[in-house]
Amino acid sequence: MKTKPKLSFWQIWNMSFGFLGIQFGFALQNANVSRIFETLGAKIDDIPILWIAAPVTGLIIQPIIGHASDKTWCRLGRRRPYFLAGALLASIALFIMPNSPALWIAAGMLWMMDASINVSMEPFRAFVGDMLPSDQRTTGFAMQSFFIGTGAVIASLLPYMMANWFGISNTAPEGIIPPSVKFSFYIGGAVFISAVAWTVFSSKEYSPEELKEFDDHKEDVCETDEDTNNKEQIKKSVKLGLIFTILGILLSIAFYFTEVEKEVYILSFGLFIFGILELLSGSLQKSNKKGGFVSVFNDLNSMPKTMGQLAIVQFFSWFALFAMWIYTTAGVTAHVYGTTDTTSELYNEGANWVGVCFGVYNGFAALFAFLLIWMAKITSRKITHSISLLVGGLSFISIFFIKDSNMLLIPFAGIGLTWASILAMPYAMLTGALPSNKMGVYMGIFNFFIVIPQILAASILGFLVKSIFKEEAIYALILGGISLIIAAFLVIFVKDDN
Repeated sequence: MKTKPKLSFWQIWNMSFGFLGIQFGFALQNANVSRIFETLGAKIDDIPILWIAAPVTGLIIQPIIGHASDKTWCRLGRRRPYFLAGALLASIALFIMPNSPALWIAAGMLWMMDASINVSMEPFRAFVGDMLPSDQRTTGFAMQSFFIGTGAVIASLLPYMMANWFGISNTAPEGIIPPSVKFSFYIGGAVFISAVAWTVFSSKEYSPEELKEFDDHKEDVCETDEDTNNKEQIKKSVKLGLIFTILGILLSIAFYFTEVEKEVYILSFGLFIFGILELLSGSLQKSNKKGGFVSVFNDLNSMPKTMGQLAIVQFFSWFALFAMWIYTTAGVTAHVYGTTDTTSELYNEGANWVGVCFGVYNGFAALFAFLLIWMAKITSRKITHSISLLVGGLSFISIFFIKDSNMLLIPFAGIGLTWASILAMPYAMLTGALPSNKMGVYMGIFNFFIVIPQILAASILGFLVKSIFKEEAIYALILGGISLIIAAFLVIFVKDDN
């Protein structure tokens, strides 16, 4: 068995550089798509439904692309064809989105853009596992965190820079997207395809035959002993399918009689649909009909122990992040600035300051990415991630006690450490536990535990804020802090052999 050769700093830089373009796409989407929807006539209550594209496409696309990239080998390699195809489609969507003549076209472009970004992004995670030896994977994922933070800061500021630095109009007639936003999307599309192309043409990949020669290669148990495992897989799919289907039905009935908000039904319907899909997987296996769909569910049901432990950590981590993204503006403007009047100058001053705080945590994430490498070397990846999550949890909760808006920069700097670690450490721990021939599909499945808490947050946080927290959004941030502290505790029990 051979050991994978270590790559130089600049080789790792080149293979991660495409993430700068991917983050340009995500940041422009996150900061401006709601604005585009409202400009084209969407009501404020419709926006969460329009945004459902993001979690749904991630849930569907990533495991499919992961499974496909595991089976691919061509002139461009294994993962790089997907980098390039996703970047081309995403760049087209970025050019079309701000020119949408109607709301339904903009909504369609969001689906296309999010799906395309996922096509590019998913193989990047597997790429690090393919190319780097175990002791360099922390560096590889930290480098991705650096480009994510850098891209988020620059792309989020693009409309401001267009308007204030280059004198491009920030307003437009009713139903028309302002030129400052249009030019920002054009620049984002150009950066996206350029950055990804840099990675595609400056990096190489190991062939499937070469990967099998390395000593960190793991054979997949399900493939090497397929006949023995087939009955167990069918039994597991049917069992899980029945459990989740019945649970979804019972929760829907309970929600109906307790007259909860309609958004809460997303939770019960999601459980029901997952149960039906598990039953379908089991039924197809009984009929000896196997394909990508069955393979993904078998891999999900047979995930390595380390992945299952990290999945729970990811669930609590990302629930907190989505609570922050959804409720920081409402929480800070009401609790720190003392207003809920969205038309007031004070509210908009607070909302703008939240944008600055978000820029701060993304900027610090880029800087802390390199601190994580040092922390992991002197302690371990588990300890580093646990400390980072704990800092984030305390930072979330501390916002409740802050009355001076300038002091908000301190907890958001702490959240920067948390964000950098969430983007790097779980993946560094995960890749060492995965079979190399299924690196892509397992990275796609791992994305479930980012998407599911987002769907859960969309489902229950609104209900909690309205019914339990009495419209005080600051308590959603406290709940997010508690969730991060739970995640910090759970990391300690993760099995990390590398």
